[in-house]
Amino acid sequence: MMPAKFNDKTDIFFDLDHTLWDFERNSALAFEAVLSAHKLPFKIADFLQHYVGINEAYWERYSLNQITQSELRFGRLNDTFKALSFVSSADVVAQIADDYIERLPQFNHLYDGAISLLEYLQPKYHLHVITNGFHVVQQQKIKNANLDSFFKTVTNSEMAGVKKPDSKIFMYALNEAKTVAQQSVMIGDNLIADIDGAQKAGIDTIYFNEHRYDQRPELLQVHTLSQIKELL
Repeated sequence: MMPAKFNDKTDIFFDLDHTLWDFERNSALAFEAVLSAHKLPFKIADFLQHYVGINEAYWERYSLNQITQSELRFGRLNDTFKALSFVSSADVVAQIADDYIERLPQFNHLYDGAISLLEYLQPKYHLHVITNGFHVVQQQKIKNANLDSFFKTVTNSEMAGVKKPDSKIFMYALNEAKTVAQQSVMIGDNLIADIDGAQKAGIDTIYFNEHRYDQRPELLQVHTLSQIKELL
């Protein structure tokens, strides 16, 4: 049953990575191609065992404005190589980092039920994206995954000048969408960036708890995208 507070909603805002676009799967495929092209001496599974956690930590620091975009791109890869005891020059690390960014949008696996959910919601709501991802890369992901026809607006942190969870990016997105917080819902996987950030901006939220983390039981949450149809 639809929550009463959702009765008057007109606009739905989605996070992109880890919510609609299967970042971990696509990232693994991109790195598999890059590592092969550069003939690096370790297996993709060993690389990802270190990289995934390091990348998450770097993204958290980036979201909190503790590091720059270039520091994120270089540092997460450089630290992974160090964890693997692989010695490389800064120029080579930077080149591999660039190659990864170039290849990433070429892989466009979505979460199960993503297209079905968007097709279900589109006749009923205006749909939008709010992402901290890099502008060019996110636009390519959306286009290559055939998602562009679903969204009225796509707001990224480079456009807004701030990143989630800063409430200013949500206010920027609301303005671009020509709507207000009271008529909107934010759907995302990150408790700090998506959920806390949106709530501070006065936007109701649905937490996409894909991994069924046992936390924040007070939040309205789903474990699959298809469950959102029961709420909206």
